[in-house]
Amino acid sequence: MEHLVLVRPSDEYAGEVMDFRAEMLQNGDSFDGCAGLEDVKSYAEWADFEPRLKARYGDGYVPSEAYLAVRPSDRRLIGILDFRLRLSPYLLQYGGNIGYSVRPSERRKGYGAEMLRLALPICRARGEKKILIVCDRENEASRRVIRKNGGVLENTAAGPDGGLIERYWITL
Repeated sequence: MEHLVLVRPSDEYAGEVMDFRAEMLQNGDSFDGCAGLEDVKSYAEWADFEPRLKARYGDGYVPSEAYLAVRPSDRRLIGILDFRLRLSPYLLQYGGNIGYSVRPSERRKGYGAEMLRLALPICRARGEKKILIVCDRENEASRRVIRKNGGVLENTAAGPDGGLIERYWITL
């Protein structure tokens, strides 16, 4: 696995973001931590995600910061990560502080764990003492990513869609 860097979205990565979107759609994946990328048709529409997400979630919306996980050697977008700056009641139960997705063609290479590892100092710098990360109980890959980064299971609970979720805390 080559190293990654987290960068804020910019027009420089517009093509990569839309290629990432196409690959996720083609694979039938959920867009966890992608700031609504599945709902847009263009990079420009996605880049202005805050007003769109405020309208979508209403009072449940919380400010967040999206990051692109880029492999410097070829400038390829490997994943997208969203750091939610606070927890709404819904996020406290079901969503957590961080959501992330790794593009299908780059999975099983350790990139998910690297993305989360790179995000933790950002969370610490924003004043967080601990963060909540949630995954579906069946998602073994996410569970490994979370545990590798110090996640401690708080509980397993029913998720909003009826499936089981696991709620992990990482102390920073």
